[in-house]
Amino acid sequence: MSAASTDLLLLPGLLNDEALWAAQIEALSPEVRCHVGDLTTGDTLDAVAGAVLAAAPPRFALAGFSLGGYVAQQILRVAPERVERLALLDTSTRADTAARSAQRQALARGAAMPGTFHGFGEKLMRSYVAPSHLQDHALLEYIRAMTARLGAQVFARQSLLARPDGSDVLRAWQGPALVLWGAEDAITPPALHHEMAALMPQARQVELPDCGHLSPLEQPQAVTDALRRWLAD
Repeated sequence: MSAASTDLLLLPGLLNDEALWAAQIEALSPEVRCHVGDLTTGDTLDAVAGAVLAAAPPRFALAGFSLGGYVAQQILRVAPERVERLALLDTSTRADTAARSAQRQALARGAAMPGTFHGFGEKLMRSYVAPSHLQDHALLEYIRAMTARLGAQVFARQSLLARPDGSDVLRAWQGPALVLWGAEDAITPPALHHEMAALMPQARQVELPDCGHLSPLEQPQAVTDALRRWLAD
């Protein structure tokens, strides 16, 4: 693949937008055409994937982070011919358990209460970033600003999206693949990523030390380097 001719479609996660990928876009834009999918509309995963596909170029390298990883798997389910290579970051291929689904519903209900939602609070932040980054106030404010900007309605809508099992989709994928995660990811632990990588014959695994769930923000250079190698495969 010629990187100069590549379209790279980046899918953010829950309450994330293009700001999640800012460092990667800045670094990779001289080499590839970067696009960021909008995951803020649609009440089903299929509807979200359909909206992303409608705005996307005909073919693209596809990188999905967290919720974006589930959307990426849905894209593979409905339009695999449009995907040139696949990267899954800090995500899973497992369907939500009943307990996790109930937890998401409770979070959505809480966000809907007037005046209660201000983006990621302290409790969520402790789950999302590595302990060593909890004193990085610039990083935490960047995350809070992004999540607050997207707001309660987006949080509730995205939280309520059913996340189906995607193992059949990954098992069928024969192209180049990257599976990347933070070693201290408490949302989607390392074991889930080993599980995903085992399904894909060409998967390269990258674990980032001193990194929680928000790898593109916590370890931006390492994520950029991994994506650059993946694009060159």
